Amino acid sequence: MTRSVRSILSSLLVAATVVGCSDDDNPTGNGNGNGNGEPGAAVLSSNITTNRTLHGDTVYTLSGFVKVTNGATLTIEPGTRIEGDFDVPGSSLFILRGSKIIAEGTVDEPIVFTSSRPVGQRLPGDWGGVVIVGNGIINRGDPTNIEGTGTGPENPLENYAGGTDNADNSGILRYVRIEFAGFPIAPNNELNALTLAAVGSGTVVDYVQVLLGLDDSFEFFGGAVNAAHLVSYESGDDHFDMSEGYVGRVQYAIGFQSFQPEPRPGLSGGVASDPQLVENDGCQASNCANAASQNDSQPYTVPVFANFTLVGAPPGAWETSSGNVGMMLRRGVGGLYVNGVVARHSRAGISLRGDTTNERMSDGLLAVRNLYVSEIGGDATFQSGDAPGTGGNAQYSLDLAENGITPGTTPASTLFAALPANSATATAASFDWRPAAGSPIATGGLTSFTSLPAPLQIAVGAISGSAYRGAAEPGGAQWWAGWTYYARN
Repeated sequence: MTRSVRSILSSLLVAATVVGCSDDDNPTGNGNGNGNGEPGAAVLSSNITTNRTLHGDTVYTLSGFVKVTNGATLTIEPGTRIEGDFDVPGSSLFILRGSKIIAEGTVDEPIVFTSSRPVGQRLPGDWGGVVIVGNGIINRGDPTNIEGTGTGPENPLENYAGGTDNADNSGILRYVRIEFAGFPIAPNNELNALTLAAVGSGTVVDYVQVLLGLDDSFEFFGGAVNAAHLVSYESGDDHFDMSEGYVGRVQYAIGFQSFQPEPRPGLSGGVASDPQLVENDGCQASNCANAASQNDSQPYTVPVFANFTLVGAPPGAWETSSGNVGMMLRRGVGGLYVNGVVARHSRAGISLRGDTTNERMSDGLLAVRNLYVSEIGGDATFQSGDAPGTGGNAQYSLDLAENGITPGTTPASTLFAALPANSATATAASFDWRPAAGSPIATGGLTSFTSLPAPLQIAVGAISGSAYRGAAEPGGAQWWAGWTYYARN
C-alpha cells in the first residue's frame, strides 16, 4: 500500500462516523419572523446573528444575501415556505461556519425554498440558493471562496478553506425542497441550488429535492457530510457534483433530465455547455494542495455513491458537444460507484478520464461496480478518446463482467414502474422509480462489499449492499412520494 493510500485512510475513518444532534442543538428560537406573533408574511433581509425560528404559518421572502453567522442556529418548522426575492437577483441563504440550520420537515409538510414568482412564471435562476459552510477539510489552500460570491459589498467573498474537522456539525436538512434557484456571475462561478462546502459528517442531509436549478443541483466541496434520499429533477448543469477532497457517502439518489431549461432573462450566464448527471473531480484550481500536480492533491476525493438512478435527456432534447455523459469521473477522483442505473445519455454512459484517475484505481481508491447502463448513444458504456498514458484527457474502460457492469438496450421508459411520456405535463405522481415487473435492474446488485479493495471497504462505512440496482427496491417504499414536486415552471 503506497503512502498516498495510507494518508487517506484517516479521512475515510472520520467520514464513517456520523455525529447526531443532541437536544441542546435544537433551540426554540425567538419568534416567527414578522415581529408580532401573528401568521402572515415576513421578509428576511439581514444577517441572522442570534438563534431564530421560522414558523410554518408565515411565508418568508428571502431578499438579498442573508447569512446565519456568529454561531447562531436557524430553526425552520415543518411546512415553512421561503421564497427567494426575484427582484433582488441572487437572493440566497448562507449558513456560515460555526452556525447551524435545523430544517426538519415531514413527508406531509416539507420545508420549501422556492421562487417568489407565481406558478407558470418560475424559471431557473429566479433566486440564489442555499449554501452551508462547515469546518471540514478540503484539498485547496486558504482562502478558497464560495462560487457566486464576491459581487459587491452586499455579497462579499465567503471562504470555506482551512477547516480541520470532518466530523463537524452544521445542522439538519430533512424533507426539504429547493426550487428554481441558481445565480451566475460568470462561467464556473455560480451559486448552486444546494452548496455543501466543507460540511462535516455530523450534519444530516436526508430527503432533499432540487428542482430546476440553474447550476448544479447538489455540489459537495470537500468535507465528509453523508446524504441519503436525494432527488434532482431538471438541472441547468450537473445533478451531483463532488470534488476538492469530499469523502462522504450518498445512498439512494435520483437524477432526471428531460429537456434543456431556459433561465430567467437578464442573467449573465445561461445553462451549462457540458451538463452531466454526475461530474466528480479531484482538484483543478490555482490553489490546489499539490500545486505541482493539481489532480494529486490530498485528501483525495473518495465518495461512496450507492443505489443511484441517472436518467438523461432523450435524443435531441439537449445536445451538447462536451456534456451528456451519465457519470464523468476525472482529474484524479476516486470513490465507489455501485448498484446504479445509468440510462438515456447521448454521448456515453461513463467517462473514466485522466491518468491520475487511473492511478486512483490502481491504488484501490476507485471502483465502479454493478451498474446497468442502457439506451446510450455515441461511445456507449465507456467514453472513448485519448489513449491511456497521454494525460488529463486519457480515457479508460473496465472489464464489464469482472465489475458487474451490464450494458443493455432496454429503454429508460420501461425500466421503471412509471416515467412520464411527456414531462411537460408531468406531476410528481408521474414518477415511480421502482423497477418495472421483469426489469433487468431488479437484480444484479452487489450485496457484499468484502471483495472491494481495503480502502473502499473502509470508505463504505454503514452503506449496505443490495440485490437490485437503482434508487428503489422492487416492490419497496416509494420514498420520494408525498414530499417531492415536479413542474417545469
